[in-house]
Amino acid sequence: MPRVRTGIEALASGGFRSLQGQKVGLVTNPTGVLPDLSSTVEALRRAPGVRLRALFGPEHGVRGDVPAGEMIGSGRDSATGLPVYSLYGSTKVPTAGMLRGLDVLVFDLQDIGTRSYTYLSTLGCVMEGASRHKIPLVVLDRPNPLGLRRIEGGPTRPGFFSFISKYPVPFRHGMTLGELARMINRRGWLPGGRPCELTVIPCENLMRSLVGWEALGDMPWVPTSPHIPRPESALFYAATGIVGELSTLSIGIGFPLPFELAGAPDIGADSLAREMGRRNLPGFAFRPMSWEPYYAAYRGKRCGGVQVYVTDPAAAPLSRLNFEILDALRALQPGRSFFVGKEPIRMFDLSCGTDQIRRAFQAGAKAPQLWQLFSEGTSAFEQARKPYLLYP
Repeated sequence: MPRVRTGIEALASGGFRSLQGQKVGLVTNPTGVLPDLSSTVEALRRAPGVRLRALFGPEHGVRGDVPAGEMIGSGRDSATGLPVYSLYGSTKVPTAGMLRGLDVLVFDLQDIGTRSYTYLSTLGCVMEGASRHKIPLVVLDRPNPLGLRRIEGGPTRPGFFSFISKYPVPFRHGMTLGELARMINRRGWLPGGRPCELTVIPCENLMRSLVGWEALGDMPWVPTSPHIPRPESALFYAATGIVGELSTLSIGIGFPLPFELAGAPDIGADSLAREMGRRNLPGFAFRPMSWEPYYAAYRGKRCGGVQVYVTDPAAAPLSRLNFEILDALRALQPGRSFFVGKEPIRMFDLSCGTDQIRRAFQAGAKAPQLWQLFSEGTSAFEQARKPYLLYP
């Protein structure tokens, strides 16, 4: 089977014809690369007739070196001399001043397939700015490392929209950013229901049946953020990222296995590994593990728990693991407190897209019930997304 080609490859192979004579603003970060690892920034700078005039950066910045959640200022890119406008600082929507003198915006970011990862929200904000200021937007599509078949979780519920849950889509949405851009535009999700002038340049040879990054061919992986160093990290982010919002658990942030661990200083590793194994979750395996985070939750304290293995990405209900971990820990320590502090509780609820999961857990609901609550609306979304899909 021919390898998958990204939107930037398709644009480059056509000689950047659609951007000829245009003054371009580029939304990107280190993940914007071609197969030879040359950057989209340099490709547009070298393209004859294309005038790259400004860069726009999401969370973690244009160069990808800013920690999660840290606000970023605008400035000038030291490598190119181009102005850099932050979309994760005083504003997340491009302003008239940022867009002044530009003819078109181009968006090239690698997403990881989960609602709470902020690049989807950044895409929506760019679309808002493009709509408001009547600037055409070109989205260069890229594959979803979680695949395009499986959907997990229901859409965000009213009252729980935020920058980590900006749109009514499932936690694991099974779409590319290009497909989601089409959905956002045509479902009236932009302010006032006003669509932007949108062009999506799709990937070539991408199919919904492809599972696993290696199935895409020789496509290089560039870390999408400091804690997503490998394509497999996207799987673990979906599996533990929700419980990772709680200050009472370590999920390996601050240790060389981000999102691949689950535990705390007072957890018996062997006991938790046995309890997780007893649940017979398809596509997962666990082993007892101890670790000492260098930073983040429980910095400098020895933690016990499990290392998570995704043995079959096609079969594993990734996001369900968050709730199985909570349920397993409660089974081992019935009096344990998980929800401590207003901000961790708020972030947990926003990641879930509802507070029903937390409230049900606190009322004694077990993992199957939590999963059922989390999944409400999944089937309806699967039908609703069909008109916007690009890949067979």
